[in-house]
Amino acid sequence: MTKPTLLLLLLVVGALGGCGGGMPNGSPAEPSAAATDERGPNNGRLLADGDFVIELAIFETGVPPEFHAWATRGGQPVRPEDLELSVELTRLGNEIDVIDFRPQGDFLRGTSTVYEPHSFVVSIDASHEGRRHHWEYESIEGRTRIAPEMAAAFGLKTLISGPAVLKETITLYGRIEPNATGVREVRARFDGAIQSVDVALGDTVRAGQALASIESNESLRPYTIDAPISGVVTERSANAGEQTAGRRLFTIVDTSAVWVNLSVFLGDRSRVRVGAPVTVTSTLGGPAVEDTISHLNMLADANQAVTARVVLDNSDGAWALGTYVTAEVQVAETEVPLAVKRSALQSFRDFTVVYAQVGDEYEVRMLELGRQNREWVEVLGGLKPGTRYVTEGSYVLKADIEKSGASHDH
Repeated sequence: MTKPTLLLLLLVVGALGGCGGGMPNGSPAEPSAAATDERGPNNGRLLADGDFVIELAIFETGVPPEFHAWATRGGQPVRPEDLELSVELTRLGNEIDVIDFRPQGDFLRGTSTVYEPHSFVVSIDASHEGRRHHWEYESIEGRTRIAPEMAAAFGLKTLISGPAVLKETITLYGRIEPNATGVREVRARFDGAIQSVDVALGDTVRAGQALASIESNESLRPYTIDAPISGVVTERSANAGEQTAGRRLFTIVDTSAVWVNLSVFLGDRSRVRVGAPVTVTSTLGGPAVEDTISHLNMLADANQAVTARVVLDNSDGAWALGTYVTAEVQVAETEVPLAVKRSALQSFRDFTVVYAQVGDEYEVRMLELGRQNREWVEVLGGLKPGTRYVTEGSYVLKADIEKSGASHDH
């Protein structure tokens, strides 16, 4: 892994011998003198060519970032009206921003915003009193280079930025209940004495299986009570030697399908709809199950919540009755023109960023964010559609850039 370096492209015009002479208009512009890190009175970078000096600064107090420039010759201020100045910014991927200038007060003001990141090769062309001057320097921040084999080893994964569907959800809580259509209460057809009971509480029975033997009080003949459905014995109130006395002897619940009863407080009632997609997860862990809301009660309970119901297939017995669950219910769906994965987001200075990839180089993109859900975040600015960005492993890039200590050049 390598890190970006700050390279000053310093070439001295041979014909001038470094003495500060200019070039006639129409001649090819070449780097004419040193572009150092020395700062001027406005905290801008000083660009000197003999006795001609330009101070170039990025100003962003109360305005979007823009270039300001001041010039002197022989130590005396140059009138902005007497100076022609343009700046080209070559960004990662060979994207070029051209910035012109116009006089304002005692300085020249750039006519275009210098958008983030401030990471580029800066090329400056100036003309004063028939002489041309040219400088180039690198101002790199938030950028690093990682070889493809290292990127693979670090587990970096990327995606192309573009549109996405944001699904808004709310979290509801509830529990697994019996499916009321699969519950049977079993009583004796004819009252009598219970001679024997053939099942225990919690037993799984099949339809037609004998549950108990009863001797009728009228005929004194024995008969058998059979299970009306297949299911689990959830209640047993019958013991040998007792009288049936018209009471409920057994309850059998078919657990092949169960209800998920979810509490919806009245503030969310208008947002939850029958048919809404829902993802149910047991509080005990295990895989989530996706289904839809099948019923929404109109009557509020004592806790001022209504019940939303999901019917789940339970033929494998994975859902135990009484289990507490959480559910993510989709309440809205919005398509946005540009979004990124939440997993891609990192912090850089005071910004939330993703890392764009161009070849084997990676660079921050400062984002203006909009709506979001658990997976996607809408991007309102700072990233172009079609940009390849890192979705997983971006912390590696952040660590490498922080280690490099590249500064924010104004």
